[in-house]
Amino acid sequence: MKLFNQNTADDRAVSPVIGVILMVAITVILAAVIGTFVLGLGDQLGDTAPQASFGIDDVSTDAANNNVTFTLTKTGGQDLEAADLTLSVEGARSDTDITDGSHLDSPTWQTGQSVDFTDEPAGGSISFASGDRLTIRVIHEPSGNAIYSTTITAE
Repeated sequence: MKLFNQNTADDRAVSPVIGVILMVAITVILAAVIGTFVLGLGDQLGDTAPQASFGIDDVSTDAANNNVTFTLTKTGGQDLEAADLTLSVEGARSDTDITDGSHLDSPTWQTGQSVDFTDEPAGGSISFASGDRLTIRVIHEPSGNAIYSTTITAE
């Protein structure tokens, strides 16, 4: 009677192939994780701008004095910390401070709240004439991104 040996050479080849595949996969994953932190991409993950939508109303411009007055209403999205926001007209940061208590009742800008802005650019750094197009932006300072941008025509 002849016994059948189950440990043949064909069965043993499967184990080393699976081992090599697993080692390559682990190496690729480790390289990706280490590469992310070495290149600094891991630091940028937390610096994303919040998502919010706005509407602009009651726009008036005074080209003689380089003033822009408007009402900005938050119409949706995440609540925003007012201290993290800056207004920009034509790239010049505004002196208008929405955290001073006269604009918002709380330090958080919530959906449905409106803020009246009279923009007097710092140091008179911009000037415009009637008919010029002006870009107004709300900038989220921690991320450096504009979360709202619109263009108006000066009158």
